[in-house]
Amino acid sequence: MGSACIKVTKYFLFLFNLLFFVLGAVILGFGVWILADRSSFISVLQTSSTSLKAGAYVFIGVGGFTMLMGFLGCIGAVNEVRCLLGMYFAFLLLILIAQVTAGVLFYFNMGKLKQEMGSIVTKLIQNYTDGHEDSLQEAWDYVQAQVQCCGWVSFYNWTENAELMSRINITYPCSCENKSKEDNNSLLPQMGFCEAPVGNGTQSSNNPDDWPVYKEGCMEKVQAWLQENLGIILGVCVGIAVIELLGMLLSIFLCRHVHSEDYSKVPKY
Repeated sequence: MGSACIKVTKYFLFLFNLLFFVLGAVILGFGVWILADRSSFISVLQTSSTSLKAGAYVFIGVGGFTMLMGFLGCIGAVNEVRCLLGMYFAFLLLILIAQVTAGVLFYFNMGKLKQEMGSIVTKLIQNYTDGHEDSLQEAWDYVQAQVQCCGWVSFYNWTENAELMSRINITYPCSCENKSKEDNNSLLPQMGFCEAPVGNGTQSSNNPDDWPVYKEGCMEKVQAWLQENLGIILGVCVGIAVIELLGMLLSIFLCRHVHSEDYSKVPKY
C-alpha cells in the first residue's frame, strides 16, 4: 500500500472525526436543552417524567463520550498510533450499538410519553391557582399562548378547575385568550385568570362557551411537534451512525496498514 494512499486515508479519518466531535457536541447540547428548558411543554413533561430526565442524561453522556472519541480518533489518525485506532474502533462499535438501542427504546416509548404528558397537563389544569408563582404553571401558560391552544383535549378541560368555575363573572385562563396575530407576538404571555368585560347583558354564571379563548386543545399540536422533532432527531442520529460506520472502516483500514507502533508520535503534555 502506497504511502500516499495511507496519508489520504488518515486525513479523511481526521476530517470524519472532526465532524464526529461536532455532532457529539450537538447531542450533548440537546440533552442540556431538555434539562434547562423552562419555556415550553418540554419543561412541563421533564418536571414530572423521570424517563425524559433519564433520556436527557443519556444524551449528555453519549454526547460527551462521542466528543472524547472524536478527539482520540483525530490523534490516532494523524499520528498513526495503532492502539488508539483499535480502541477508537471498539468504542465506536459500542456507541453505535448503544445509539441503536436507545433509538428503538425512545421510538417505542413515544406512546408512553404522550400518555404521561396528558396526565401531567390534566392534573396541572385541575390544580392551577390564580396568582401563584410556579414554574410549571408559567411553562404551560407559555405553551398555550405560543401554540394558540387551550387545555389538553379542548378548552373544556379548564372546567375541571374548581377555583376558575367558582367565579361568578365570565373568567377564563389568560394565556388561552384568542388574540390577533399582532397582539400575540409578546414573548411573555399573561398568567392566571382574566375576567371578561361586562357586556350589555347580565351574566349569572361562568359559562365556558362564552370564554374568548382558543377552542382547540393542545394535544394534537403537541403531538405534531413531537413527531416533527422526532424526525429531526432520528435524522441526526442516522447521520451520526453513517459517519460512525465510515470512521470504523477508515480506522480499521488504517490500523491494518500501519506496520509499526511508534509511541514517540503520541503528543506529550
